Amino acid sequence: MSTTTPQGAPLTELRLLEGFELRVGGELACIPPHSQRVLAFLAVQERSRLRQNVAFSLWADSTEERARASLRTALWKLNRYGVLVARGPYLELHRGVDVDLHRLLAQALRLVNGDGSVAEPDLLPGTLVGDLLPDWDEDWLLFERERLRQLRMHALESLAVRLSAAGRHAEAIDAAQAAVAAEPLRESAQATLIRAHLAEGNPSEARRQYGLYRVLLADSLGRSPGEQLQQVMRAAAREMPRGRGPAAATTGGPTRR
Repeated sequence: MSTTTPQGAPLTELRLLEGFELRVGGELACIPPHSQRVLAFLAVQERSRLRQNVAFSLWADSTEERARASLRTALWKLNRYGVLVARGPYLELHRGVDVDLHRLLAQALRLVNGDGSVAEPDLLPGTLVGDLLPDWDEDWLLFERERLRQLRMHALESLAVRLSAAGRHAEAIDAAQAAVAAEPLRESAQATLIRAHLAEGNPSEARRQYGLYRVLLADSLGRSPGEQLQQVMRAAAREMPRGRGPAAATTGGPTRR
């Protein structure tokens, strides 16, 4: 059974996270690699691009004539699916195409900007997953992958803070752990997780996480956690009952045996 939009047109879905996939009305569209590259490029750019820029970006190693010819062939293969719009010398993705990358970016930006409620199901850690076309070796993807990585990390950290403030400590820790798992050496992610444990009332978990991070940081980079994170742990130690403070885990480098 075909999936349609409210206007009755077949729903077109483009997947760029964890691999390329185009579906029209629920049916998988089999398009050649050259056409996949054009479609993915315009979807990632999220704006119209001059034909010649598309051709030269995707076929930089070819002559100008061959690059233009490759683009014409790729566009001809895509014509039947109605996924692109040509406006004079410009090309752009049809607005009716649902792109998973666009939804992920929108969700991440909402979290970073503090928009929406953490009660919304699309503002949870599980919605912020997926790497951009991980099997593709394309120079133009390098910046976009880094952009996605940075935005995802900031979104997860922001989500953890907001969930902690709402008293949803288990979910806050889950979001912070997702950030730490993605970038173990990132101090802001580690600090977010440690603060989430403290907000839940588990200083021993915070101390344990801090100790793990100290050792990881020393082994990987030969340095200690930053002063701001050390201050968080010293403040936590002062609030713990006498005799239980994390004295060995708050300052200096890791203990060696």
